[in-house]
Amino acid sequence: MEKLVIQQGGKGSDTLTRTIRISGSSYDEITKLAEKNHITFNNVVNQLIEYALNNVEDKQ
Repeated sequence: MEKLVIQQGGKGSDTLTRTIRISGSSYDEITKLAEKNHITFNNVVNQLIEYALNNVEDKQ
């Protein structure tokens, strides 16, 4: 499986605001990725979610 490459990019036009809970360690790692790539935390989260959805083995 190919690794995710974080992309620069803007906010999509079809966004939805939701509240989620994540572990502190995941929050720290996502924050580091956002800072390193000069993009928002939300942008990283959305890229991680899209990558996971595109690579999940058992879609239903």
